Amino acid sequence: MKGADAEARAARYLQELGREIVARNYRIPGGEIDLVSRDSTGRLFFTEVRQRRAAQFGSAAESVTPRKLALMRRAALTYLSRELGRDDVACQLEVLAIDGSAEGGPITLIPLGF
Repeated sequence: MKGADAEARAARYLQELGREIVARNYRIPGGEIDLVSRDSTGRLFFTEVRQRRAAQFGSAAESVTPRKLALMRRAALTYLSRELGRDDVACQLEVLAIDGSAEGGPITLIPLGF
């Protein structure tokens, strides 16, 4: 349930930024998007949530590998084509990192290219 706690906190944080959560745990074979949100302009954000209690093996953000980013891109493109029927929607990949406890650790939102 630790991952679920971090994702719930991440969803609340994104909503506080004024975003609407449109999907959670969107899965395709070999990939997943933790949260899909939309801002007031209609821009979509595909968010990977990472949480690490201790920095012993690196920060939460450092745990996102190039392979994970490639799988995120693939899942995002699949979401656009399957759910919206198009792939020309303004969108962005991002990582929401929580270092420390899921409930109280600091949040860092890292925008990535698509």
